[in-house]
Amino acid sequence: MKNYNFLFLYILFFALVSCSKDKNEPETPIDSTPKELTIFCVNDVHGQIDNFAKIKHIIDQERESTNVLVVSGGDLFSGNPVVDNHPEKGYPMIDLMNRIGFDAAVLGNHEFDYGVDFLKKRMIQSNFDWICANVDMQNSSIPEPYEYKTITKENIKITLLGLVETNGKEDGTIPSTHPWRVAQFHFDRPEDIVSLYSSVKSEEKSDLYIALTHLGLNGNDVILGDIQLANKFPFFDLIIGGHSHSKENTQANGIPIFQAGSYLNYLGKISVTIQNKKIESISDELIDLNTYKEYDSELKTIIDEYNNQKYLTDVIGYSNRYHDSGMVGCFYTDALRIQMNVDVCFQNTGGIRSGLNEGDITKREIYEISPFNNGTVIYEMTVLDIKKFLRGSGSGFYYSGIQIQQMDQDIEIRNMQGQTLANETTLRLGLNDYIPAVYDKYFPGNGEIQNMTDAETIISFLLNTKDQVEYPVCNRYFRMH
Repeated sequence: MKNYNFLFLYILFFALVSCSKDKNEPETPIDSTPKELTIFCVNDVHGQIDNFAKIKHIIDQERESTNVLVVSGGDLFSGNPVVDNHPEKGYPMIDLMNRIGFDAAVLGNHEFDYGVDFLKKRMIQSNFDWICANVDMQNSSIPEPYEYKTITKENIKITLLGLVETNGKEDGTIPSTHPWRVAQFHFDRPEDIVSLYSSVKSEEKSDLYIALTHLGLNGNDVILGDIQLANKFPFFDLIIGGHSHSKENTQANGIPIFQAGSYLNYLGKISVTIQNKKIESISDELIDLNTYKEYDSELKTIIDEYNNQKYLTDVIGYSNRYHDSGMVGCFYTDALRIQMNVDVCFQNTGGIRSGLNEGDITKREIYEISPFNNGTVIYEMTVLDIKKFLRGSGSGFYYSGIQIQQMDQDIEIRNMQGQTLANETTLRLGLNDYIPAVYDKYFPGNGEIQNMTDAETIISFLLNTKDQVEYPVCNRYFRMH
């Protein structure tokens, strides 16, 4: 028994000595060596691919001397028929990004424009990571994006958290895209879930924690923008954003915020020195790609091949002058109204994405004006129902076929001859199907679905008219005040 007691005391003594020794031993020192990282960013590219050859040249040069991270702040698609009307919608964009070596992209609202099948294909095609913390793809078969992703560059660990805006519908929580194309997904408002990721940097033992967002720079008390994100959730080292199409190098609550314009006119270059897991110094350069002369010749050849789509250069009409987007609003609504053989047409301002140049009109120009491949639909609605829509939507629309005037808090609608239309008068209304999808409570559920998109309808109109496009002014715009 004594021997057992002695053995027990010996083991206890040895354990105490060992613990004491462990306490006195210095902890593993944190690597305090400064770490250099260059981050290249683009946002709101909207299908523009021509400057990717220049981007590859710039990034390849930088990779020779330092660690490089390449990211997208969302909205890669919708805006260039070479990308949007490719047999595999969006394929050229992802192909070029893969060749450049992008590391990550946040889902933007226009990433959903092509619908479920094409989004799935483009995500599978990507050699880079898609991130977005406030979307759940549910049973759609689309790969779930990462909520956050940690990427290692040499000895630097960078964690990226993705967020997309959800302001696409007044009575819903979806991004600003066609509601019917995101019906299978679930979205959370970004402000409701960001706090769940406050400790990610320490959990991942990262050197840098970046919010890669598609929120827009500035929101308000209801909408979360990058500035509100920095003020309310100050656990990020920096924010790289998109959605507002602006050139940003600013700070909020001590957190740097960057955005690189739009349409691939610029490449953001952020140079960071990190020490002890904190930003020691940071600088930003916005590279003007339209004045940059060097390019990767191999990638330029591939881009030229994508651009060489003969059908896009087909001449389908003639424009007597340059038309800005407001003037195009009158042309667009007239073309749809006449071609669809209806009484009235409306068009949302955000659905017109380009002006119309003077001279020959090509298919490319029409697809650039209306890049979203929205369908068309016809409804029978009373004048009173149309007034409820205009009043309740709170939005502005171009229109054709009627005259509209606000009378105090009422709306007066007349026909083209100036005669006031009674509330019970029934009109045939034709428009792109995005509008009734967003403002569904104002439209009946039994619309006549047409077999052409809005762009195809305009092309058909031009091919069937001898008139030249001539809109020196456009005063057919209405928004309830």
